[in-house]
Amino acid sequence: MEPKKPVPYFVFLNFDPEYERLRRDRSTQQELEAYITKKHDKLLSGALKLNTYRKRFSMAIVDGFAVEMTDKQAELLRSAGEVRVVEKNLELD
Repeated sequence: MEPKKPVPYFVFLNFDPEYERLRRDRSTQQELEAYITKKHDKLLSGALKLNTYRKRFSMAIVDGFAVEMTDKQAELLRSAGEVRVVEKNLELD
């Protein structure tokens, strides 16, 4: 049974030439961060209903982000063309 409460996931995206260009050019770190934040926010708002998920942060070292969402929402994101991997963040004891 799917939990109603959102749980943390990591989402990693497919190859993006603009991300790679900005990542290689160390002088544009702020531009890279702005680019991926906007890109990740756009993906989430296009795939999921607003106010049903909570993006925690974007990761500049890899083209990915952390988000709290339901298992059903994770399945929706997995089907998005630009998404490579969606993995639940499992806490270890």
